[in-house]
Amino acid sequence: MHVAVAGATGNIGARTASALARSGHEVVRISRSLGVDLLTGAGLDDALQGVDAVVDTTSAPPMGLDETRSYFQTTTANLLGAEQRAGVRHHVLLSIVGIDRTDGGTDHYAGKRVQERLVQDGPVPWTIVPATQFHDFAALAASWTEHDGVAAIAPLLVQPIAPDDIAEVLAEIAVGEPQGRYVDVAGPQTQDLVDMARRTHAALGRDVTLIPTWSGPLGEELAGTILLPGDGARIAPTTFEQWLASIRPTGGCPA
Repeated sequence: MHVAVAGATGNIGARTASALARSGHEVVRISRSLGVDLLTGAGLDDALQGVDAVVDTTSAPPMGLDETRSYFQTTTANLLGAEQRAGVRHHVLLSIVGIDRTDGGTDHYAGKRVQERLVQDGPVPWTIVPATQFHDFAALAASWTEHDGVAAIAPLLVQPIAPDDIAEVLAEIAVGEPQGRYVDVAGPQTQDLVDMARRTHAALGRDVTLIPTWSGPLGEELAGTILLPGDGARIAPTTFEQWLASIRPTGGCPA
């Protein structure tokens, strides 16, 4: 099959493109750095000629709430429109477990909800794949507020997944039939975000004082089981401990 991956130079997009190529599929890599701009639509029609399926792994750059919503609105509409013109038969969207169960969360979560609605109401048969946070999410969340070696972080419960694992799932789904909203996809173990950040920093050789609080970017509306996978979830194999063992102390988290 010919499968396009939007966001193909990103963390999950690059892994998904590689997984598809290993399985013998022809991969079209879509990224602004590769000459295809989702925000303006430049290069999209040419890139999608002959493509059977598209996997959207894109993420918005850091910006405010309204700008994030607008970014996802524009890029997703441009992508779906080009897919319809090219006769693409399957649109696969990587999304986030739990964002359909709350109106809260980060600006990114709000933008992803806009993206989900556009896909569900759009012209191309679709599968939305809700995944839990990635293994490096705790350190990322702490970095949002870190200052002088101190960081605020929410005491969330999450069930993190390895980037390679979700990439394999996306590649598998892309070459199949559209399934609507797919089951939640998660890693094998529930973790506390504060503990994850502490252990990640230790593995990286970093000394960061963590302050558990709900006053940061991740609020109390995400407490409890909101971000945990629901019944019937697909559980990926790689544990957080296995991922920690792969971290390079001087080079940060593995790419």
